[in-house]
Amino acid sequence: MCRHLAFLGPEERLGRLLVDPAHSLFRQSWAPRRQQHGTVNADGFGVGWYAEGDPVPARYRRTGPIWGDRSFADLARVVRSGALLAAVRDATVASADGEAAAAPFAAGPWLFSHNGAVAGWPGSLAPLARTLPAEDLLSMEARCDSALVWALVLNRLRGGDEEGQALADTVLDVAAAAPGSRLNLLLTNGEVIAATAWGDTLWYLTEPGRRTVVASEPYDDDPHWQEVPDRTLLAASRTDVLLTPLKDVEEHLASVPPKEPST
Repeated sequence: MCRHLAFLGPEERLGRLLVDPAHSLFRQSWAPRRQQHGTVNADGFGVGWYAEGDPVPARYRRTGPIWGDRSFADLARVVRSGALLAAVRDATVASADGEAAAAPFAAGPWLFSHNGAVAGWPGSLAPLARTLPAEDLLSMEARCDSALVWALVLNRLRGGDEEGQALADTVLDVAAAAPGSRLNLLLTNGEVIAATAWGDTLWYLTEPGRRTVVASEPYDDDPHWQEVPDRTLLAASRTDVLLTPLKDVEEHLASVPPKEPST
């Protein structure tokens, strides 16, 4: 159910990160090595990247497979960036949303991707959807599970949560509402990366003080890649990576005070 990657570091050509490596995201669109659900990621793709001095990222997204887009190959050959987020998609449920359902989703300085699926979609998340402002629901780019998860994350970010906290709390809420969901989330603002491992693979590669890559799976055989344990929050910058276990859903639910009965 999708593969994704985020990068922070010195400026690189998009192609050097997404196309050139032996097991790049480009290749993972048809031959992933560690994907646990689904086999081909041909239902769209996207890349978002930051230009120096501009906090709002650019995006390039398409409905079809990444290998069939000649314009992307040209773009990846010449565009350079020191921060990006990219994804290739295997749709959970066929829909008419097309390009709008392809990650990365974006708002302000943020780029977001979801690798996984929400169990019982859409009914399971109806209670959480009702917690969002109506304007947020009406302005969702797509009607897929990932778009609603993004709306939940974005609502927390706009409320002042830091990136890692917004992801962690959203994962716990969604997992409680829809047990069995796979919720590997990836978020960046061009300066930090936050990610969750919840039901699928997640890895990172870092050169402290220089560059950090966070990805669904390694894009090469560098022995320095490290796997993130399941049920873990990752918070990274160009200088370090911090892993924090996500508390059990049961503990999370126990900490939530009961709702007052309606009158």
